[in-house]
Amino acid sequence: MNYLQRAKNFRTKKRLGQNFLISTDAINTIIEKADIQPTDTVVEIGAGIGFVTEQLVKYAKEVIAIELDENAIKQLEKIDCDNLKILHQDILKTDISELCSDKVKIIANIPYYITSPIIAHLLGEIDDLANKNRNSISDIILMVQYEVAQRIVATEKSPAKQYGLLTILSQFWADCEIIKKVGKKCFFPAPKVDSALVRLTVREKPLLELDNYTHFRKTLKAAFSMRRKNIKNCLLSGGFSKENIQKSLTALGFTENTRGETISIKDFGELSKELIKNETN
Repeated sequence: MNYLQRAKNFRTKKRLGQNFLISTDAINTIIEKADIQPTDTVVEIGAGIGFVTEQLVKYAKEVIAIELDENAIKQLEKIDCDNLKILHQDILKTDISELCSDKVKIIANIPYYITSPIIAHLLGEIDDLANKNRNSISDIILMVQYEVAQRIVATEKSPAKQYGLLTILSQFWADCEIIKKVGKKCFFPAPKVDSALVRLTVREKPLLELDNYTHFRKTLKAAFSMRRKNIKNCLLSGGFSKENIQKSLTALGFTENTRGETISIKDFGELSKELIKNETN
C-alpha cells in the first residue's frame, strides 16, 4: 500500500492543517488499539483521503467519516463498501449523539491547532454533566502533537508547562494514556514536530463528586489564568476575596506562594469546597 505516493498525488491545504498519516505501522496500531468489534460504530474525525478509513471499514459495523475538505471527500467516495457514511461537515458543529443510537468509538487525526477545542467539544466542559457528545462516546483515540499528548496525561508532578486546564478537562472525564509516539516522518507533508497516539476512555461519572461543578470550573479558570503566578494572586484576579483565599489555603495546608501547576485535581476539588464554605461564613 503506497500511502506516500497517494498522499503526494493529493494537493493538501495548509489552512486545514492537513498532514496525512502514511505509516503502515502507525495505522495498524490505531486499528489494533481501537479494538474494533463487528458491532461497533466508529466516527472518524478528519478522515482525509481515507488511509485509516479503508482499514476501519474492514472491522466495524459502520464507519462515519467526517471531513471538511471537499476534495478529500471525493477520494473517500472511492472506497467501495456499504458500511461507510461520509459527512462533509465541521466536527465542531457536529452533534455526535445524532449520529448513532449506541455509543461510538472516535478515531481522529486532527489539525493540531484545534486539538483543545475538539477535545472540549467531545467531552464537554467540567460543569457540563449531561453533555450529549460525551454520553455518546465510549473511547477516543487521537493523533495529536506529542507536546499536547504530554499535557493530556500530565500530573501536578509534571513540568509546569505540561499540567494545566487541558490536563484537568481530559482527566476529569476520561482515563488518559499515551499509546505510542509517532515520528514526523510518518506523515506527508511531514510536520515540524513529533506526534503521539492518545487514548481517552470516557468515564461514566466525573473524576470527582462535587456539590458545585460550576464553582470548581471557576476556581480552575482562576488558578491557571496567570502562568508562573502564585495561587493567591491568581485567585484574587479571579474575583475571590483575600480573606477567603487565605482561610481556604491554610485549611488545606497550602501557602500563598503555592502555584496552581503543583496542585492535584483532587486538591483543586477540596479548594473549591473550602472557597464556597468560606464565602458563606
